[in-house]
Amino acid sequence: MGGKNKQRTKGNVRPSSSGRAAEVLTREGGVIPGFVGFDSTVTSELSYVPAVHGAEEIDNLVDADFRLVLRKLSKRDGVTRLKAVQDFGSMCQERDAEDVKGVLPYWPRIYCKISVDHDRRIREATQQAFEQLVLKVRRSLAPFLKSLMGHWILSQCDTYTPAASAACQAFQAAFSPAKQPEALSFCKDEILNVLQDVLLKETAASLSDPQSVTEEEREAKYVRVLTSSLLGVKRLLSLLPQDDRMALKQRLAHLVTSGKFWKYSKHKTPQVRGAFFEMVCALCELTPGLVQAEAALFCPAVLLSIDDTDPVVLPPVWKAVLHVVSTIPDCWTHVNAKKGFLPKLWALLKDGGKGMAKALHPNLMPLLSKLPQQVTDGTLDFYTTFFTSLIHGLSSERAATSPSESAVIVTSAVECLRYCILQNMEEEDDQRKIRTMLISQQLLPLLEISLGNPSLQNGPLFLLVTELLVSWEKRAGVHSGSETNDSKDVFQGLLADFWEGIGLLFVRYVDNEEADPQALEGVATLLQVMRYPEKVNRKHIQKKKSVKICLSKTEVNENTGVEGDGVEKPVQTVSELVNKKAFGSPQTQHFEDVVCQLAQLCLVHVNEKNSERHLVFLSQLLQSFHTPRVFSKLVELDDKITKNGEQRDEVNVNNPATQFLLERVVVWLAGKERIDTGHLVEMVFSSLCCCSQQETTRILNHITMMNLQWGIILQIIQRACADPETLKSCRDWLKGSILGEQLLGLTKELCKVGCNSSASTSSTSSPSWTLISLVLSQHHNKEPLIGEVYMEKILEKLHATLSETKSLSDAGNMEPLVSFICDVASTFFSSVQDCLLLQSAEELLLTVFQLTAQDQTHTHLSDSILEKLKKACVAGVQSLVLQSKYEANKDGFLFNAAFWVTTQLLTVSLDIKSLQVLVVAVQSLVETIISVCDKDYHLLVSFFNYLMPSQTGWTRIRQALPPQWVKTSLLAGRHRGVCEKPSMDIWKCKVSNKLPAHLCACALLGRVIQTVELTFCDQKKAERPAHLPNFNDTVAELLYALQWCKEVEYSPTIVSAYYSLLTDWGLSEGLHGQVPITDVVETLYSRSVELGGLWSLTLEDYIYTNSLEATHSARLRKLYSSADSLFPVSQSKLSTLQVLCPIMTKEDRESLIALATSGIINWQENDNVCGCLAVLLCCLQADVETQVEEEVVQAVLATVMEWRNSKEDWFLFGSDLSQATTEQLNLTVEMMRFLLWLVNHCSTVLGGNQWDFLLCSMLAWLETASENVSSLWNPWVQLFVCENTALIVELNKFFTSSSPDVVEKLPSELVGEWRDFFVEGIYNLLLPLPIRITDAFTEPDDPVFPLAALQSVSVALTYVPVEQLNQNSLPARFIADQKTNLPEPLQTLLNTFCPLLLFKARPLQITVYYLLEKVMPQLPACDGEGDNNKPDDDRDEPCLSPPASLMDILSTCEELCDSILIELQVGEFAVVQPFSVDYSCILGYLLAWKLLLLFFKSSPSHLRAHYAQYLKRSSSLNKLLLHLFKLMPENPIYPGQGSDSKETKTFFTESLRLAVDEIKNVQWELPHLACSVYYSTVQDLPAMVRLWWNSQEKRVSAAVEKFTIKYVSPVLSAQEISSVQSSTQMFESMTVKARSAAREVIATYSVDDIFIELVIQLPQNYPLGSITVESGRRVGVAVQQWRNWMLQLSTYLTHQNGSIMEGLALWKNNVDKRFEGIEDCMICFSVIHGSNYSLPKKACRTCKKKFHSACLYKWFTSSNKSTCPLCRETFF
Repeated sequence: MGGKNKQRTKGNVRPSSSGRAAEVLTREGGVIPGFVGFDSTVTSELSYVPAVHGAEEIDNLVDADFRLVLRKLSKRDGVTRLKAVQDFGSMCQERDAEDVKGVLPYWPRIYCKISVDHDRRIREATQQAFEQLVLKVRRSLAPFLKSLMGHWILSQCDTYTPAASAACQAFQAAFSPAKQPEALSFCKDEILNVLQDVLLKETAASLSDPQSVTEEEREAKYVRVLTSSLLGVKRLLSLLPQDDRMALKQRLAHLVTSGKFWKYSKHKTPQVRGAFFEMVCALCELTPGLVQAEAALFCPAVLLSIDDTDPVVLPPVWKAVLHVVSTIPDCWTHVNAKKGFLPKLWALLKDGGKGMAKALHPNLMPLLSKLPQQVTDGTLDFYTTFFTSLIHGLSSERAATSPSESAVIVTSAVECLRYCILQNMEEEDDQRKIRTMLISQQLLPLLEISLGNPSLQNGPLFLLVTELLVSWEKRAGVHSGSETNDSKDVFQGLLADFWEGIGLLFVRYVDNEEADPQALEGVATLLQVMRYPEKVNRKHIQKKKSVKICLSKTEVNENTGVEGDGVEKPVQTVSELVNKKAFGSPQTQHFEDVVCQLAQLCLVHVNEKNSERHLVFLSQLLQSFHTPRVFSKLVELDDKITKNGEQRDEVNVNNPATQFLLERVVVWLAGKERIDTGHLVEMVFSSLCCCSQQETTRILNHITMMNLQWGIILQIIQRACADPETLKSCRDWLKGSILGEQLLGLTKELCKVGCNSSASTSSTSSPSWTLISLVLSQHHNKEPLIGEVYMEKILEKLHATLSETKSLSDAGNMEPLVSFICDVASTFFSSVQDCLLLQSAEELLLTVFQLTAQDQTHTHLSDSILEKLKKACVAGVQSLVLQSKYEANKDGFLFNAAFWVTTQLLTVSLDIKSLQVLVVAVQSLVETIISVCDKDYHLLVSFFNYLMPSQTGWTRIRQALPPQWVKTSLLAGRHRGVCEKPSMDIWKCKVSNKLPAHLCACALLGRVIQTVELTFCDQKKAERPAHLPNFNDTVAELLYALQWCKEVEYSPTIVSAYYSLLTDWGLSEGLHGQVPITDVVETLYSRSVELGGLWSLTLEDYIYTNSLEATHSARLRKLYSSADSLFPVSQSKLSTLQVLCPIMTKEDRESLIALATSGIINWQENDNVCGCLAVLLCCLQADVETQVEEEVVQAVLATVMEWRNSKEDWFLFGSDLSQATTEQLNLTVEMMRFLLWLVNHCSTVLGGNQWDFLLCSMLAWLETASENVSSLWNPWVQLFVCENTALIVELNKFFTSSSPDVVEKLPSELVGEWRDFFVEGIYNLLLPLPIRITDAFTEPDDPVFPLAALQSVSVALTYVPVEQLNQNSLPARFIADQKTNLPEPLQTLLNTFCPLLLFKARPLQITVYYLLEKVMPQLPACDGEGDNNKPDDDRDEPCLSPPASLMDILSTCEELCDSILIELQVGEFAVVQPFSVDYSCILGYLLAWKLLLLFFKSSPSHLRAHYAQYLKRSSSLNKLLLHLFKLMPENPIYPGQGSDSKETKTFFTESLRLAVDEIKNVQWELPHLACSVYYSTVQDLPAMVRLWWNSQEKRVSAAVEKFTIKYVSPVLSAQEISSVQSSTQMFESMTVKARSAAREVIATYSVDDIFIELVIQLPQNYPLGSITVESGRRVGVAVQQWRNWMLQLSTYLTHQNGSIMEGLALWKNNVDKRFEGIEDCMICFSVIHGSNYSLPKKACRTCKKKFHSACLYKWFTSSNKSTCPLCRETFF
C-alpha cells in the first residue's frame, strides 16, 4: 500500500509480501480463503488459481499450461478471454484425464463467471470447452455439480441460441436422458438458489462491475440473465420429477409471492415479459396447486395483459391465458371481465390482432369454450360484439395486405361461429335469436364482403362455408345415410335461412344492369367452390395446433372431439378434415334452385341488354353446373321469349343442351364485334358435356364451316386438348376432312399474304400461325392431332414458301413470314416424335439449315430470325437422329446437307464471314448429332464421308492455290524449286476478299474433326469411336494450308484474318495432339516424295515444330529406308532430301556425297548436274563436321572450272537474266553456293588459278546482276543477286579478319590483288546498285519489290572501306544554290544517299546510315575556320550550317514526324507499327539526327559554336526533343532480361546495334533508337538541351526532368566522371582529378606563386541543371579576380556544348591569356568568349578598350544605343 521509502514500524525488518500472507493463512486455516466480494458458501470450493508462492501442495495439482490459461480467463480484454477459453477447450481434448482433473477444483468459480460474460462468443466457447471437460473427466465432475448446476441451467436458457445449444449439448454429454432428472433432483436447491438470487436480489449494478463496464452493457447483461433465469425455472420444473416439484413448492411459493417477481410482467423489455409468461405457463401446467393457491396474483397479471401485442410476448401471454382459465376455475372472480378483460379483447380483435393474428386467433375458440355464464352475461350482445369485432379485424391494415393473416382471421371466425351455433341448438327464443343473428348479421355479411374482395375469395372462406353447410345438411338428414337427431328441424331451418339469404344476396348482385364484374366473379367462385370443394387450392388453409375444448354431445356424433362425457380430445381443424377426406358439396334443392334462378337472370340480361358481363358470368356458372336441369330452365326461358308459331329443328328438341348451344351460343360466337371469346368457347364445351360423340362431331363441324375468326377455332382446339376425356369426344372432328381442308387453306392464305405484305399486316395473323403450329406439334398417343395427309400437305407448303426466301435479293419484307414459319417448324420438330419420316419435313429441315449456314449479307435476315432458324435446325436434327429407322441415305437430309456444304466450299468463293458462318452451322450440326446419337456413330461417319472431297478434288483445289508461297522459302534457301514460265503477273499478288477453296475446306473439316475429338477425349479408349475416315489425309491437308499461309507471310489481309480465325478455333497448330504423330509424318513424307514443293516444307515445319529430330529420329530415318532410295534426284526428291538431310546419320550423308560427287565428276550432257550439286551442298551444309577429302573437293572444283570452258552459258556471265530459265538460274546459284562453301571451309586448299576463277566469277556475276536490275521482280534473279552478294560478304570477312596463319597459306599476291583490284571493282558496281534498284522499283509495298536483293546488297555495302567512299565513282549529283565546302565525291555521296534515308525499306535506311557514318567525322574539317563571310560590323553571332543535304532530309523528316506525333502529349508513348510508312519516316528522322550529332561531336570547339547557333535559329533541336519524349517509352527497360539479373538494364545502359539483315526485337528498335539519340543529344549538346528545358512549360519540364533523373543522369554523370578519370589530355600548370561517388571534379591550377583549386559539382538532374563551381584553396589571387574566374568557369560549363574537360581547357586558355597580358572584354569580363571562343578584337577609338563582337552586338541591341559601354562615346 505504502511507498517503498516510507518509515517501517520498529522491528519489521522484512518488506510486506502478499505471498507470505497467503502462506500464513494457509498454515493456520488449512484452506485458502475466498476473496472479499465473492460468494464463499461452499467451503470446499477453491476461489482462485494459486500463485507461485504458497499452497504448494495444491499448486502441484494444476498443470503449468492450464494455470496460465486459467489466469488469462480473468483478464479484462475480451479477445484474450476468448482465446483462453478456446485454448482451454483444446487442452481438455488433448491432455490426459489426470491433468484435466487437476483443474476441476478451480473450474466452478471461473465457469460461473464467464458463462454470463458480456461477449456472446465467449459464452458459446465456454460451453463448448465445458463439453470437452465433461467428456474427459466424466464421473469426476460429481463433487462439483452443485456449484456448477445453477449457472449451467442458466446457460441452457441463454438468449444467444448457439450458446444455449452448446450448453444443452454439454448437459446431454454429461447425463443420459434417464439420468438428467436425477442430476437435477440432486442439485435442485442450489439451482433454485441461483435463479432466485437473480430474480429477487440481483440488479444491473451487482451483476457487473460499474467501474469497468458501461451502463449499456450492464443493463444488457442484467436483462439477459433475468430472461435466462425465468426460462431456467421453467426448464428446471419441466425436467424435475413430480415429487421433487412438490418438495420445492414452498420455495416456489416464496418466489411467486414476491412483489419484485410480479413486476416482471410489466418489464420494459419484451423478452423479459415473454419469459415471465413462459414461466407462468410452466407453473400452471406443472404446479397447479400453487397457482390455484395464489390465484389472486396470477389471474390479474395474466388476463389483464392480453393487450401486450409485442411479437415476443403475445404467444406466451395467450398460452398463459388458456392455462389460467383452465387451471383456475374461479379465475374470473379475481378479474372484472367486463371492465378489464373484454374491452381489451374487443380492441385487439377489431385491429386484427395488430398483425399477430396467426398467434392470437387460433386461441379464440378454446377461450370461448371456457368462458362461463357470468362473463357472457347477455349472450346475444356478447356474441354480436365478439363476431362484429372479429370480422371487423379483416379490414385492418395488416389483414388487408397479408393473405395469410386474413386467412387465419376468416378461419377463426367461421370455426367460432360454427361452435356457437352448436352450443345454441335449443328451440328457446334466446338461442334462436342467436342463430338468426349469426347467419343474417355475421355469416352473410362476411360473404357479402368477400364478393368484392379478391383476397378473401382466394382464401379459405368459401371452402369453410361449404364444409359448414355440408355439416348442417348431414344433421338435417339431407345426405343419404345421415343419422337422425333431435335438432334435425333446427338444422333444416338454418339451411333454409342461409339459402334464402344467400339467394337474395346473389340476386341483388346479378339482377343489375351495371353489375360489378368483380362481384359476379366472386359469386361464381363461391358457387364453384360449393360445387367442387375438392378442386380448391388450399395454400392458405394451414394446419393449426390442437387445443382441448369440451363440446356438446351433438358434436360427438360428428367425430370432432369428445369421446364420452368428460374426456377431452383435440379438435380437428377444417384443413385436417379437408385433407382427411373430401366432404362433398351441398346437396339441398335450394342449391340448384339458386343456380337456375341466376342462370335465367343472366340470360334475360343478355337477351334484353346484350350484357357481356352477364354472359361471362353465365359461362362461369355453366362450367360448374352443366346439368340437364339448368339447360332445361334456360331453354324454357327461351321458349317463353320465342313466339309460339316458330318451328325448331326436331333434333334439337330432344337435348336441351344441344338446343341451347345451336340457338344461342353459336349465334353469340358469330358476332363480329366480339373481342374476347374464351368464355363462349367454355360455354360450348359446357354444353357438349351433355351431348353424345356423334352430336359433338356434327356440332363442331358446323362451327368450323361458319367462317369464324381463326382465333376462335384455335381456342376450340386448345380447349379440346385440355383433358383426355374432351379430346376423346372431339377426336372424330379433329381427324376429319372438314377441319383438315380448312387448315390447309389457311396455310396457303397465310403464305400468300406473308410474301406480299408488310410486317404490320402479318402481325394480325399471329393467332393463325399459332393455330398451324398447334395442329402440327400437338400429338397424343404418338398420333398427330389432325389427319396425317393434311399435316404433310401443310409442311410441303411451308417448305416451298421458305425456299423462296433463298432466291430473293431482299427478304426484309418476308421476315415476319419467315419468323412464323420458324416458330411452327421449331415447335413441330421438337414436339413430334419421328416427324422427319415425312419427306416434306426433311426438305423443310434442309432449307432451314441452308439459311443458317449463309451469311446475313446474302440472306438479308435479322439476328432474331437467324436465332430462331438455328433453334429450329437443332430441334430438327435432334428429332432426325432420334428416329430409330433413320439411315444416312443418298437422298436423306445429311447427304443433301453435306452435298450443299461441299458445293459452297468448292464452287462459291467465300469471304471470312461467310466461311465462319458456314463452319459454325456445320459444327452445330455435328454437335447435335453427337449429343443425341450416344454410342452409335455411323451417322457421324457417313456425314463426314459426304463432306470429304475426293482425292482428285483435293488435288484440284490444292493446285488452285496462288504460287506466291515459293518466294520466301526460295530466297531463304529452304526450298530449291523451279517454275516453268515465271512472269511478273504471277508475283503480283492480286488483293482479293475471297478465300481459296482449299483453305475453306481445310478449316471446315478441321473444325469438324476437332469437335468430334474434343467430345470424345474424356472417354476411355475402348469406348471411343475409331477415327473418322480419311482422318490423316484431312490433317495433312490442314497442315498444308497452314504452311501456305506461313509461306505467304499471312498476306494479303484476308489470309491473316483466316489464320486468326483458325487460331481462335484452336486449329493454328493443326490438330496437334489429337492424332498420332507417326501417322501424320508418314502421310507428309509420302506426299513430299511424290509431289515435293510445299509438301516438303510442311514436312520440315512439322518435324521441327514437334521436335521430332530429337524424339522420333529413328522413326524418321525409317521413312526413306536408305539414302540410295532418294537417288537419282527428281525435283520432289530433292526437296524431301533437303528436309531430311540434317537428321540423317553421318553414314547416310557420306553415301549421298559419294553419289553426288560421282554424278558431278562423271557428268554427261543431259545429266541433272544441278541436282547433284544441290545434294552435295545439302550434305555439306547439314553438318559442319562432315569431312570431305581434299581430292574430292579439288575434283568437283575442277569439273566446275571445266564447265567454265565447255559450258560457259551455264554461268550466265553477261546474260539477259529475264530470258534465263529457272533451271539455269538454279544451276548458277548452286555454283555460287559451292564457291561460298569453299571460301568458308577450304580456302587454304585453293591454288592461284582457282582463286582467280572464284574472284573473277564473283565479279562477273556482280556485273551481270547490275545489268539486270529490271529483272529483279523474278525471285530466281533475286536469289542470283543474294547468293552473289553473300559470296562478296564472306570474301570481305575472309580477307579482313583471317588469321596470319591462314594468310600465309594463301597465294602470295592474292591479298594485294583483292585490296587493289577486286575491292574497287566490287564497290564501283555495288554503290550505285541501291539507287538503280529504287529507281527501277519505286514502290516498296509492291509485291514484286526486290526487298531480299536490296537487303543482301545493303549488307555487302556495310563492308565498303572509307577510301572507296571518299573516291567513289558515283554519277555526279549536285543541287543548285547548295552552299558547300565539301569535295565533289563527298558531296555527290551525300546528295545521292541522304534522300534514301526516307525510302521505305529498313535495310536500305540502316545501310545509308552506316555509309554516311563512316564519312561524317571528315566533314567538319572541310569548313576550315568557320563562317568567314561576315559583314565587318558583325552584329550577329556567327552561325554555320551542317551539310545541306543532311539538313534538307532532316527538315523533310521533321515535318512528317510533326504530322505523325501531333496528337500526342509529351510523356505519352507513341506505338508505331513496324515497317509501316510512319515507322520509316521516324527511323529516317532519328538516323539523320544520329549522323548530325556525330558530325557535331567530330567538330572542333569553335565550329561547334557556329553549328549550335544554326540549330538554335532553326529550332530543329527543340522539335527533336519534343518528338523524342513521345517516342521514348515511359519505362525504357531493355527486353529479354531475366528476373534474377542484379542490375536492371535500360535502353540507356545498353548500346544500340542496328543490324541490316536482322529483325529480332524490331518492335523495340525505334524506342531504343530514340533513347540513343536523346542520350547523344544531352551528351553532345548539354547547353542547348538545358536552354530548351528551361523554356518549357511546367508540365513538360517536370516530365522531362523526372525521366532524365531516373534513367539518363546516373549513366551520363558516371560517364563524364569516368572520362575525366581516364582522360589522357595533359594540361600545362593544371591537374584534374575526379571523385565518382560524390560526382565531383577537382581542378588545380598553379603558376609561379599563384595556386587555385576549383571543385566542379554535377547536379542530380545533370545535364538539365547547371553545374556548380565551388571554391577550393587559393593563393596569390585577388578576391575580385577569383570571383571573375569562378564565374567564367561556371559560364563555360553552363553555356558551352561539350564535356567538362573541354570546358576546363577553355577556362585554362582564358586564364593563360589573362596572364599573357590580354585584357578582359569589359562586357563579359572574360578573355575568351563563352560560346564562339573568340578574343576581344573590337576596340573603342576613344578609350581604346577591346570587346568581343558578339558582346557588343548584345550590348547595342539590348540598350538601343551605339555608345561605348565604358566611356559612353559613340562607337565607330
